[in-house]
Amino acid sequence: MSRIKFTHKYNDIVSIDNLLEAWKEFIIGKKKRKDVQEFERDLMANIMNLHNDLVVMSCRHYGYEAFKISDPKPRNIHKASVRDRVLHRALYRFLYPFFDRTFISDSYSCRYDKATYKAMDKFRKFFYKISENNKKTIWVLKCDIRKFFASVNHDTLKAVLKSYISDEKILFLLWVIIDSFSVRVGTGLPLGNLTSQLFVNIYMNKFDQFIKHKLKARYYIRYADDFVIMSQDKLWLEELLPKIADFLSEHLKLNIHPDKVFIKTLSSGVDFLGWVHFLDHRVLRTATKRRMFKRIKESSKPETINSYRGLLSHGNAYKLRKIVIGECDKAKPT
Repeated sequence: MSRIKFTHKYNDIVSIDNLLEAWKEFIIGKKKRKDVQEFERDLMANIMNLHNDLVVMSCRHYGYEAFKISDPKPRNIHKASVRDRVLHRALYRFLYPFFDRTFISDSYSCRYDKATYKAMDKFRKFFYKISENNKKTIWVLKCDIRKFFASVNHDTLKAVLKSYISDEKILFLLWVIIDSFSVRVGTGLPLGNLTSQLFVNIYMNKFDQFIKHKLKARYYIRYADDFVIMSQDKLWLEELLPKIADFLSEHLKLNIHPDKVFIKTLSSGVDFLGWVHFLDHRVLRTATKRRMFKRIKESSKPETINSYRGLLSHGNAYKLRKIVIGECDKAKPT
């Protein structure tokens, strides 16, 4: 099967018009940030400088600001400069629409109209379909990739990108971004980059295609480094596991987290995407619940409360919603 090719040109990506459109998209929700305001003070000069450097291919990637978050586990975030993030957005505007067409329908992370709750809804839809409306026992193989972003191999990623993109100037620009960060030599992507979100989906698309077309796993869902396969046949799922581990190791230099692999029935509860899924309902994972109340205690701003109300609307959490609404009422000025 012939592979579709990326046909946009380097000059399209680095044009002033595209950089300005990238800026408009980038500043949404960021206008009060000091580094963004500083860049905006001399916006046209900064955009022109970036454009000119890109035209003569003398563009370099600046360093990262590192900080830690807990969401839900501790993560190291690396934030690029405003200039570099505008460049990431300019590239993303062309790359995402192209590569999104190559992805399977059931990969859900960092894609338009592929939010977490959509993955959970598909999980439930798959269950009812293959269980024949809960008449047959369904087994779920659940896996998690160990140190996902930190383990992405640069050479492997570059080879995948090169198989779609032939323009040497675009590849040069992509290499500048990829090589701007590493956990160890030639390995790792920064969690803070918009491009990283796209790169990992491009990287994992090879795995998605293997699961769907080689292993013939029809009921498969992946969200970033978490994935599940559902079947009536437990033995078949057990036989898939070493094949999956071998493919990830050999082709993508990735490893399954040994402590986060299981095969169990839905009746015993399957932990997936922050919820524990059962036959006819799902409940919030204890760790997710604990983190939610910790964040509400630290900040009872309306936007924080509303984000959790939205989260809780996707499961069986009536009592929790009442508590969260109560916290919202307490936070209102009297």
